[in-house]
Amino acid sequence: MTDLQIHPEMTMEEILAVAPAAQRALFQRYHMGGCSACAFQPTDTLAQVAKDHNILDINDIIKTIVTAQELDGTIQVSPAEVRSWLEAGEEFTLVDVRTPDERGEDQIPEAEILDYSDSGKYMGLPKDSKLVFLCTDGGRSLDVASYFIGHQFTRVFCVDGGIEAWKG
Repeated sequence: MTDLQIHPEMTMEEILAVAPAAQRALFQRYHMGGCSACAFQPTDTLAQVAKDHNILDINDIIKTIVTAQELDGTIQVSPAEVRSWLEAGEEFTLVDVRTPDERGEDQIPEAEILDYSDSGKYMGLPKDSKLVFLCTDGGRSLDVASYFIGHQFTRVFCVDGGIEAWKG
């Protein structure tokens, strides 16, 4: 367990600064903060956001945030680790989730390009398939990895720092 301290009087800006996973976790679990209908302001406290969304158990919200932040730490892998998997011939799928404009010249030959129009291609894989996602800076690939985890995939990772770290 982490020493991450979240409390109801913290503003959402403060929470997101110490637990960036909170944005994704709160939207996935409670449908808050992910669209204009469920948005919150950075200056809103967690207690106010919970009240505005009729969520009575603030401790459950805090647990959700802490758990999501811990999960993010376990699914992020370094470019060096992914390279070692490639060199060792480990079986996994490296998926580049960047758009064609983002990819430009920075492409990894071993990576397949995510076909957003055919997500069923991946959903049909065995749930224990090892998937590694890569984007520009690690943000979007973390979202995609979380999506797959939410669909019961058990061996999902993302490249910490994305292609920027890969090139570094």
